[in-house]
Amino acid sequence: MSMLRRLFQPMLLVGAAALSMAANATELTVYTAVESDDLQKYAERFKATYPDITINWVRDSTGVITARLLAEKGNPQADVIWGLAATSLLVLEEEGMLARYAPEGVENLDPKFVDAAYRNGEDPAWVGMDAWVAAICYNTIEGERQGVPMPTSWEDLTQPAFEGHVIMPNPNSSGTGYLDVASWMQLWGEEQGWDYMDRLHNNIARYTHSGSAPCSLAATGEAVVGVSFAFRGARLKSQGAPIEVVFPEEGLGWDMEAAAIVAGTDKMEAAQTLMDWAVSRDANELYNEGYAVVAYPGVAQPIENYPTDITERMIDADFQWAAINRERVLAEWQRRYDSKTEQ
Repeated sequence: MSMLRRLFQPMLLVGAAALSMAANATELTVYTAVESDDLQKYAERFKATYPDITINWVRDSTGVITARLLAEKGNPQADVIWGLAATSLLVLEEEGMLARYAPEGVENLDPKFVDAAYRNGEDPAWVGMDAWVAAICYNTIEGERQGVPMPTSWEDLTQPAFEGHVIMPNPNSSGTGYLDVASWMQLWGEEQGWDYMDRLHNNIARYTHSGSAPCSLAATGEAVVGVSFAFRGARLKSQGAPIEVVFPEEGLGWDMEAAAIVAGTDKMEAAQTLMDWAVSRDANELYNEGYAVVAYPGVAQPIENYPTDITERMIDADFQWAAINRERVLAEWQRRYDSKTEQ
């Protein structure tokens, strides 16, 4: 399916039955790429705390949400962006689409989870929530049956034994896919990054539009190897799926889910309330149920099936580079590899 067609498909409104409120309630339209199962939990907690704010949660994958926001630049439909990749928010900030606001309690967050402008005395254009980290999901049963060894590195995935057994997300529609591409380029440089992806492409069965799909497909045995993100793999393994979550030895790409107010909203007070809640300790404790790394220091507790040194394995990600080069890199990726993207 083309990106344009995906962009203008009807988008998922989460929890519609829960949106009937008193006539004096304020309504917010919030665009998000948060995974559906987590979004339901977050929405219920916010609603319990702020019953007078009705939120229409509009959800899709990172690439689709980002493209939609850019397409709507001249006539914004969202009031708040909540749970979108920081690399996408940097693109939107560059376009002048975000309203600066310092949420109550923002000073408590780890500085790397807050727009750098805040350290220079300005109100931030965005604030981070949690970090999601690249990982590989490997089906142990299918791997043994089909003679595919468990990988330990990114480089392993280019070996002949993996031909036709690897699934990964398309970076044009998936934030996870883009963090993979951007992190490989930051690890090895652009020339070697493209060389790596050329070799990896030979072993790819198909590219998905969802960042969690490759791990889910590995969990059900429809694929042996899925390039995905850590918390999806950790959760599926905890639920009994026959997978190992592999953290490649070269280093782990990552991005952060972040939140921002859309410039021009006429619901500013309610939008600020949501932002205040997004940086709160209560919200960060919720994020920690799925993510090992959250914005509020001292909150994160160990997550089952994650390594205890997960933060040490995360690369020194350059989000500014990823944002500036996003359009160019995605266009080149599509030119080279889009033939294997699922329809």
